[in-house]
Amino acid sequence: MALEQVFECPRTLGRLRSGPLGKLLGGFCSWLLAHGFSRSATRHHLFYLYHLNKYLGVPELGMRNSITAKDVKASLAAYSVHCQKAGAREKHLQLVGYSVNRFLRYLRESGLVAPLQQQEIYRPLLDAYLKWMRRYQQASEGTVGLRCHSITRFLEWLDLEATPDGLSRLRAERIEGFFLSYAWGMGRSARRSMQSALRTFLCFCLHQGYIDRPLELAVPTLRTHKLATVPRGLSDTEAQQVLRCIERSSHVGRRDYAVVQLLYTYGVRGGQVRALRLEDIDWAHNQILFKASKQGRNTQLPLIAETGESLLDYLQHSRPPCSSSHVFLTCRAPYHPLPNPSSLSSIVQRRILAAGVNCPSKGAHAFRHGFATRMLHQGHSLKAIADVLGHRHLSTTFIYTKVEFKALKQVALQWPQEVSE
Repeated sequence: MALEQVFECPRTLGRLRSGPLGKLLGGFCSWLLAHGFSRSATRHHLFYLYHLNKYLGVPELGMRNSITAKDVKASLAAYSVHCQKAGAREKHLQLVGYSVNRFLRYLRESGLVAPLQQQEIYRPLLDAYLKWMRRYQQASEGTVGLRCHSITRFLEWLDLEATPDGLSRLRAERIEGFFLSYAWGMGRSARRSMQSALRTFLCFCLHQGYIDRPLELAVPTLRTHKLATVPRGLSDTEAQQVLRCIERSSHVGRRDYAVVQLLYTYGVRGGQVRALRLEDIDWAHNQILFKASKQGRNTQLPLIAETGESLLDYLQHSRPPCSSSHVFLTCRAPYHPLPNPSSLSSIVQRRILAAGVNCPSKGAHAFRHGFATRMLHQGHSLKAIADVLGHRHLSTTFIYTKVEFKALKQVALQWPQEVSE
């Protein structure tokens, strides 16, 4: 039995086999072990589900051979109300939520759970919009992912009106109200992303005939000024300090060092590092290819010896076996590519904080800004910087001219001295 591979205490085994989930946890345990989870991680997932078990349904229903996603989510909500976990309650609930999501994935793959149809009333509309973005807007997959995230928030807010018929009753006031409530407390990038997503979605609705008049101008314009800020990157000394503080004796350390080394050496975007594949590294000719992102250009650069050594160290000693050709994978089972941009930014932020470096921006882009600033200080032209960074338009690189203080000093006029007679 799978549970006996993880637990030895008869009392614990009896508790796990009781309650509404009793007949399902054994299969879940086998699924976790088959997907490469360690015995320790499997125990944690099962313990969190045990806490949840007694809040699932009513006792009279007894044990179940199948379950709905609605049941599981409702039990999580009930558990969060009654949870009296001392100390870090929010962290505990977050871990329980992770285990619940793993459990739901197991149930779906095993055909033991029905989807939440009432929560996905907007799904056909969302799928049609994403298809339209790919076909008519030629949007990249990265852009499609961002638009999907933003429009899902809007459609969830519309609730039962997130249908073609419901959209026919949509008015400018509701659109403006949603956007202003969303923008409150959000950063500039999040506001701009939602603004663009809403406007393209409303254009899609007009194109499809779901609305009878243009409504994209109902999305408010929150004024921002181009080149209004100064790039906030890591200095060369700070970047080197971050690299020195990464301990490379562990699997995680080797991976993180290789990630940070790529960001520091080439100034590429975090998404380009996350998308790097094994075939993009040409070991024979000492070259590395970074695929274009944000409608930029592919960049093929020399593979610097130190960077190549850090990549080789990770690939030979720490990269887990996986069918995916992505270079960087998770270090804990189930092994897969880093799932989203925030996963790589979290790696970088953790390493910057561990190095004790205090900078305004602690994500992957801090290295990109630092790289461009170093090139500018070394006398490289804006065209050369744009080529290395993969900028399609030179105007994108203009923001780095604001940090070239040495050049500004050369053209500054001397302050006239007062001459006394």
